[in-house]
Amino acid sequence: MELLRDRRAAFDETGVQPVGISRDSPWCHIAWTQALDLNFGLLSDFNGEAVRGFGIGHEFRGFRDVAQRSAFLIDESGIVRNAWYYDTGDVPDVDEWIVACTALKSVT
Repeated sequence: MELLRDRRAAFDETGVQPVGISRDSPWCHIAWTQALDLNFGLLSDFNGEAVRGFGIGHEFRGFRDVAQRSAFLIDESGIVRNAWYYDTGDVPDVDEWIVACTALKSVT
């Protein structure tokens, strides 16, 4: 989340609005937003609809439908234009996301 926060200006230049989604409750998101001084929205997938819809649910420590760490680039029409998947310890390459966002801007 800090990566998105710290690179927010680069996303703004591409016209893409970053949003975080997790299975945490909206109340947890308020705490995360305040603790990390986030400058983008967090959406709660408390019921798991997005996890199942994107097909990224897996079992983790005995819990089902835990979201695999992932990122999606969705255009203005709601079409997923790119997807990235990460292992728990991986650090996402935000520069790769920004390049994809820039490419999307030139297509749309």
